[in-house]
Amino acid sequence: QVHLQESGGGLVQAGGSLILSCVLSRRTFSNYAMAWFRQGPGKEREFVAGINYSGGRTTYTDSVKDRFTISRDSAVKTMYLRMDNLIPADTGVYICAATPRDVSTAANEYDYWGRGTSVTVSS
Repeated sequence: QVHLQESGGGLVQAGGSLILSCVLSRRTFSNYAMAWFRQGPGKEREFVAGINYSGGRTTYTDSVKDRFTISRDSAVKTMYLRMDNLIPADTGVYICAATPRDVSTAANEYDYWGRGTSVTVSS
């Protein structure tokens, strides 16, 4: 069974940086497209960034495309989200997801989900 585990969240001041990690427990990590979603306080879950199974194609929501970078490393079966120039609006629980199909911005296209890691950005 596929299992996802996030880490790297925390409290950071505006303008700071964090790197989130998501480990995929599966024999063939490279065959799964993966993505980051987030859910802020009192808000719905939203797509943040996605990456295809090979790492050659990435997608970002407009609000983060100039500040965040998604990547993956098949050797350690891990997806990363580098977040720079953080702002308070980035606050929320960041959740990783995976699908054996292609990368998508739609949450219902993902079959596997982690439990989330909390990010809080203060002014």
